[in-house]
Parts: sequence; C-alpha cells; structure tokens
Amino acid sequence: KSFLNHTAYLSCYFPNSQKTDIKDLRVFWQKGDVEVVHEVYYGQEKRDNLSPKYMNRTKMDMDKWTLQLLNVGVVDEGQYTCIIQHRDKGSPRVIHRSQCLLHIIANYSQPEIEWLHTGELKPNEYLNLSCSSRGGYPEPKQMMWLISHENTTYRLMDHMDVSQDAVTKLYNVTSKLNIRVPTDTLTNISCLLHLGEQLGSLVSVSLGI
Repeated sequence: KSFLNHTAYLSCYFPNSQKTDIKDLRVFWQKGDVEVVHEVYYGQEKRDNLSPKYMNRTKMDMDKWTLQLLNVGVVDEGQYTCIIQHRDKGSPRVIHRSQCLLHIIANYSQPEIEWLHTGELKPNEYLNLSCSSRGGYPEPKQMMWLISHENTTYRLMDHMDVSQDAVTKLYNVTSKLNIRVPTDTLTNISCLLHLGEQLGSLVSVSLGI
C-alpha cells in the first residue's frame, strides 16, 4: 500500500542476492505484460525501453533489491513483476521472478453536513441535510447517518451518491437525509463514512437540533 503522491516501495529480494554480481544480471520491472517500469542492464540503468509515464520516476536500491516508485497516482495501482536474468555463458536465463500488487490510498476529507433548508424550522416539518466527503481512494463502502437523542442512537443508511474524477480517479461521496424535525428533545446528528475494515471510518462534526 502507498499513499497518493508518496513513494511506493516494491520488493524484489531473492535468495543469495548478496553473492551475485550485479554486472552479471539484467533486472527489470514491468507492469502488466507490456509496460517496462525500470531496467538495470548488467550494472547500468537503461532507459531505452521504459514506458514514458515511468521516466524519471523510479530508483532501484540494489542493496535491498527494492524499486522506489515516486509520486504515485491512482493510475499506478496494479500488479508489478520483477524479473532477474543471469548472464550464463552468453545467453541470459531467468533466475528469479516475483510479483507484488500495489494499492493506492488517498485520504478523504472529513465528512461535512450541510443544511438544505431555508427559513425557520417548524415542528412536524421535514429537515433536509446532506453530507459529503471528497478526494479519496479507494471507493468507500458506506455512508450512514447517526441520530442520537436522550440515550439512544440509531443509524440510517440512505442512498450514497459516488462520483469519480475522470483525471485523478479520486472519489467524492454524498448522502442526503430527510427526517421529521425533532420537537421534544435535543437531537444530535452526525454522518459516518466507512472506508473498509483496514482503513476505518471518518465522522463529521455533530449537528445539534
């Protein structure tokens, strides 16, 4: 996993790597079947075959056998393959192949509740609110409303509108709430964005009515 616009570290460590002379090896990384990401050709970095979008964005740490991919974007997400060939009596043979899957994470903004109501609130009318969060990745799992009064909290899950930016591939998410105006007791309303088990959740500032 790597955060958006940070450096991703892709490992290609193999047994006995410290005993092998880099000048006898051709090391290259590719994404999918066609895009060459980085190439070290018998000790020298070679740029002839690189896919243009990876030009000047990679560094190979030969001590740790790790490729650094700089300034990662959502489009860099996917599977990478590292292939190492050894120069054996003139004809190279593959001595190591490994794969790793890169996932990109971009932090969503804290969810914000917005009033969609004009004028005074009156008893028994309906209150319209929206909640939105922007600029995150991957796609969120769920957005829900938490409504608390007295000692009780209940959750409402309504339709969640998700849009994806065509260029950055980041997601924006919005949900709307339509409830009857509470009359007899203080009600606190907040909005929770669930991003998945590993990424946790974000919650808005609570709105008291």
